[in-house]
Amino acid sequence: MITLFSTIGCHLCEMAYQQLQQAGVSHLVKIVDIADDEYLSARYGVTIPVLQYAENELNWPFNFNELIQWLDRNGIDYHQ
Repeated sequence: MITLFSTIGCHLCEMAYQQLQQAGVSHLVKIVDIADDEYLSARYGVTIPVLQYAENELNWPFNFNELIQWLDRNGIDYHQ
């Protein structure tokens, strides 16, 4: 499962999710609203969107090619 750290109204998070949809992996994504958790809000408050798989993170800004490379490095199958 890929975690997308996000919050309501984050247009960058929406852009990141669109890239995940484009890669065909949105069904593997769990969206976590950082506003619901003090620790997550402090950790990711100014850096969202952030993707996490296992212990590996991909921080914004990233483009589609960087996302694909990250998916590859993590052994996540994608479909363009």
